[in-house]
Amino acid sequence: MKKLLQTLRNIWSIEDLKSKIIVTLTLLFVYRFGTYIVLPGIDPNQLSALNGNAKGGALGLIDAFSGGAFSQASILALGIMPYISASIFMQLMTILIPQMQKVQKEGASGQKKINQWTRYLTVIVTFVQAYAYVTYLKNLGKEAIIDSFSAYFWLTTPIVLTAGTLFVMWLGEKITDKGLGNGTSLIIMIGILARLPRSFVQEWNAKLAKGTGGILIFVIEVSVLIAIIMGLIILIQGVRKVPVNYAKQIVGNRQFNGARQFLPLKVNSAGVMPIIFAQAIMFLPTIFASFDSTKGLARLFSDPRDVIHMVIYGVIVIGFTFLYTALIFNPKQIADDLKRNNGFIPGVKPGQPTADYIGSVMDKITLPGAFLLAIVGILPGFAQRLDITQGFASFFGGTSLLIMVGVILDSLQQIETQLLMRQYDGLMKSGRIQGRQSSVASSVI
Repeated sequence: MKKLLQTLRNIWSIEDLKSKIIVTLTLLFVYRFGTYIVLPGIDPNQLSALNGNAKGGALGLIDAFSGGAFSQASILALGIMPYISASIFMQLMTILIPQMQKVQKEGASGQKKINQWTRYLTVIVTFVQAYAYVTYLKNLGKEAIIDSFSAYFWLTTPIVLTAGTLFVMWLGEKITDKGLGNGTSLIIMIGILARLPRSFVQEWNAKLAKGTGGILIFVIEVSVLIAIIMGLIILIQGVRKVPVNYAKQIVGNRQFNGARQFLPLKVNSAGVMPIIFAQAIMFLPTIFASFDSTKGLARLFSDPRDVIHMVIYGVIVIGFTFLYTALIFNPKQIADDLKRNNGFIPGVKPGQPTADYIGSVMDKITLPGAFLLAIVGILPGFAQRLDITQGFASFFGGTSLLIMVGVILDSLQQIETQLLMRQYDGLMKSGRIQGRQSSVASSVI
């Protein structure tokens, strides 16, 4: 406790760090306040149908990312997700389209252009999703729409929702510029964490109703959840050690010091992106069903407890892990960098044979990472099958847990870096905190 208090004093004594923390907390508070402001023309007392439909599946994920704003028909109901979708699309375009690559290589001016295009695309994506959300409200929440305002509802709601998403995007950019950490990531994380206390209480009440045996089951569930979180922390903290040791073996110790920077081999180079892509694919039938998860294929694709859903979801995650890794990992470029810096792989000729060898090694490393990511993605479905409430089950794996753990580690890493720069003790005695900064995916979320 004494060590913790001293660390907090050290953090507060650094004016720059203190200012960043205050700015971050203030802007996050503004965001959370906005999630409770209901759309014009909506009676908040008549939203029970929306709350019930947005608890599980893809709608549950959107509601989790927006901190409950989706099911509350808030002005920030769409949250930051349209911006995330636009950012991912633009990132892929800069990889696939040569003209976009040239713009990106222009430095600060090129990045400024791409950021501006991303904002324009965000407006388009938000408008499309906003009109789908209007249809959703008219189908399942028509009792909540005030009759005297219904004639204007289809016009005002998309405008308000688009303005809300752009405001959240602006908050995220301000946090990134003047606050602590990646603003977009922190906004998503705070939305996820906002649901934790309510989900915790719901699970406790559900198990309390079963008597003493239910309380014991609840304790076991919490212990398993803590074990899963600790496992993810260890995985993220130690993911750099595996590639480094393997790089020493394939390059050789004498050449390793000069060549290690060209071997970005990781168990999971794609980060959380495959899960986000998989969620988007699984979410498409729900969009075509106007956000109604009870219709046809939308029901199958929205029920994480269904075995078929788990299989399809797992296969998509594994496929996108290899696809995204292939997009961001260029063995040919690494082989060329090795050759220019007099690095080599013993027993492999320079040039294309080296590129082929590095590519095959990367595939072997990615395979276990892809399966692990798929398992983490379907864990909430298994948790629900074991009679855990939907809200609490979402914290046992999937995108929510991965983002929450990763963002917290990133933020703690930045705080620790500030402390070490000023010759204070770090946050941990056993070693430095490792975040996701080396991951391409972490730059998006």
